[in-house]
Amino acid sequence: MRSSTMLAALLISPALTSAVHAAESAPYPDRPIRLVIGSAPGSGPDIVARVLSERLYKSWSQRIVVDARPGVAGAISADIVARAAPDGYTWLMLTSQLFIATKVYKDLKFDLDKDFASVALIGTVPFVLSVHPQVQAKSVPELIQLSKTTQLRYGSAGTGGGEHLCMVYFLHTAGGQMMHVPYKGIAQALGDVAAREIHTVFAVVPAALPMVQGGRVRAIGVTSVRRAPLLPDVPSISESLPGFETFGWYSIVAPKGTPAAVLDKVSAEIVRAVKEPEFGDLLKVLGIDIVGGARTDLDAFRASEAKRMGDIVKAANLDVK
Repeated sequence: MRSSTMLAALLISPALTSAVHAAESAPYPDRPIRLVIGSAPGSGPDIVARVLSERLYKSWSQRIVVDARPGVAGAISADIVARAAPDGYTWLMLTSQLFIATKVYKDLKFDLDKDFASVALIGTVPFVLSVHPQVQAKSVPELIQLSKTTQLRYGSAGTGGGEHLCMVYFLHTAGGQMMHVPYKGIAQALGDVAAREIHTVFAVVPAALPMVQGGRVRAIGVTSVRRAPLLPDVPSISESLPGFETFGWYSIVAPKGTPAAVLDKVSAEIVRAVKEPEFGDLLKVLGIDIVGGARTDLDAFRASEAKRMGDIVKAANLDVK
């Protein structure tokens, strides 16, 4: 019996080895990829992820399934991807919002440096400060003054997120006061500004632009040093508050341990895509400044952003309790 078992094992072993080699040599990707984002549908990351997924499908004929897992400023999405198999079939859209979460939330179950490998930096984007059209503030100075005499309410996509930090930093710099109303997504916050349930909100250009263009909210400032090309009549906040600047950004990372060959292939394709006129124009229409950084570029960018975000959180004395 024992000899027959050994014989069977010897016969099966080559078959198993052959199957393993076949799997390893299969062209990547050979099945759909999951792209996890930490924001709700309709948000900037969601819009960028869907545009990117359509472009990559043209190259690979494999679907990139966008999986929105909002909550805790993106920390929920990061925790999911950190625990995923490092096989190249689960990606995370790493944004400035998630970087902020690591600075203000304690006891997170993941470590951005240890658990995620850089893939590609897509681009950066300014935030837009918007108010309801009937709010008696048509400029940043007027809103600051109004916040000192009236109880204003501002929205965000959640406590500790990018929009929240942006407003806390703004109020800290300007010396104003407002009441924070957190939402599950920025689309909801923008909707409530339009409905006059709250007075104002910061949102990245892709999320805010349709509301601004439709006249449902009024844009009064952008957070970039220069005016946004899609909103040339909207002043930079730094024109009223010298030195004020912040921005959001979009990048792709994967679980640590993902094969380098896979990371290189994905990185090269994303960089190629964002620099193509057709795809690049789609991002520009969303108000995104294209970077198209490869793996090493994103490594350096993450290091610089860790310091920048840390300095802003410290300066704003952000408390998420």
